Amino acid sequence: MRNMGWGTSVLAIALIAGLSGCGTLNHGRADSEGATRASEEQALIGGDVIAPVTVPASELSGKTVDLVVGQVLRIDTANLDVASYRAAIADPDIAVFAQGYRDDGAEFTPGIAATNVGTTEVTLTHEQGGLEPIRFAVAVTPRG
Repeated sequence: MRNMGWGTSVLAIALIAGLSGCGTLNHGRADSEGATRASEEQALIGGDVIAPVTVPASELSGKTVDLVVGQVLRIDTANLDVASYRAAIADPDIAVFAQGYRDDGAEFTPGIAATNVGTTEVTLTHEQGGLEPIRFAVAVTPRG
């Protein structure tokens, strides 16, 4: 029998954890021990993953982007340098900006991470000039 690689082992554990979570019902009611066990297993495999929202920079002006706490807005810079954008966020308790960058050939787009419930205004600028500032809002709601 072949040895399983690390990734295969994690996948197998996640599958087993998912299947074992199916057995947490007791006569139609959730078993509190099973719910706790499922929660612990979920934390071990990384918890809930929230897909990012991707919007081209050229489409942000005047818009409101809806996010949930923990979600990220990826800003597609098209053919402009990912590291050339900056953002001013009116309320940094609601959202934070992460500048784009390159690392060993990989390119990471700039983004805004939703950290708390609320709405804040964002002004996105291009450091090389020539582009009007892009003003938009980010509305953050609780995770459901």
